[in-house]
Amino acid sequence: MTQDPSEAILIVEDEDRLGRLLADYLTAAGYATHRIGDGREVLDWVRAHAPALILLDLMLPGRDGLDICRALRAEGQEVPIIMTTARIEEIDRLLGLELGADDYVCKPYSPREVVARVKAVLRRRSPASPPEPTLLQLDPDTLRVRGPEGREVELTAVEFSLLQTLHAAPGRIFPRDHLMERIYRDQRIVSDRTIDSHVKKLRRKLAEILPGQALVHSVYGVGYRYEEGDP
Repeated sequence: MTQDPSEAILIVEDEDRLGRLLADYLTAAGYATHRIGDGREVLDWVRAHAPALILLDLMLPGRDGLDICRALRAEGQEVPIIMTTARIEEIDRLLGLELGADDYVCKPYSPREVVARVKAVLRRRSPASPPEPTLLQLDPDTLRVRGPEGREVELTAVEFSLLQTLHAAPGRIFPRDHLMERIYRDQRIVSDRTIDSHVKKLRRKLAEILPGQALVHSVYGVGYRYEEGDP
């Protein structure tokens, strides 16, 4: 179950079969693992061992995953957290990310997908290789964006603010309400559809300087993230 608890992937899952399956796949991928099935044991173990990442189920005996996530972030714990759950309602997704989760995987899932998500989150969090965007140059004075071949496109103030927010934190998932707060600082009332409309227009303009390159990615039921390298 455990190799070295220091820098291990902590699997918080009360379904023993599923917990063992995840541990087997992660071990095969080269990670040390530790499993906990009771939510009441998580905080003390994290304080003592500083895991590299936590796979945190929401529905746990003793203490639920959302409460655990909230407590860890309140303590200043910056350990990456990937939430896993069978509760797929949008409010659960939004709440999990609002509390500081780095990613969210819905059951049933493929263990290979979970391993891929773990690698992606650790890669984004690695100080040795920060995911610096390289394809676009943003000029806030002119609201223009330049691609690697020198092509430029001019954005509206709202489109530029949207891109600038996403571009500054590649890989981070921004819920729609966070984006609305960043873009509309006068607290005007706008709907999720408004953000979706701006994203659609932004993608169309970016395609003019980087045809065939997807940069602004949708995260179903949550919001958007900026990431380079996906066709």
